[in-house]
Amino acid sequence: MLEVGLANEIKRTVERKDLASAFGSGLVDGLATPALVGFCEECARLTVDHLLTDGRQTVGTRIDLRHLAATPMGMEVTVHAKLVEVDGRRLLFTVEARDEEESICEAEHERFIIDSERFARRLTDKQRPGP
Repeated sequence: MLEVGLANEIKRTVERKDLASAFGSGLVDGLATPALVGFCEECARLTVDHLLTDGRQTVGTRIDLRHLAATPMGMEVTVHAKLVEVDGRRLLFTVEARDEEESICEAEHERFIIDSERFARRLTDKQRPGP
């Protein structure tokens, strides 16, 4: 059962592919904001995945993220997500991240519970050529 207060924590080491210079979002050799968004979404998803019934999963629909500090390659990032609101299929999380030195991120992230097969059908239908 999905209840407010569920929480999760993951740790990720910043790799070359996570850098702004490699990701294409900037020229610096620090953790890219889009990679940090991915870490946050993954942490939130893992908070609830194991509690969903078969055929259900969540998809991210919105994130409001403040990237507060730079993190170099090789440093470990700890991400903590907490479920703060459940409204039908809509889930709202607060997410925080720290590197080994300081807080690097504060975010609010929204996910929706979907039917996996229906979602896959809609994607397939969208790929079909029109008339």
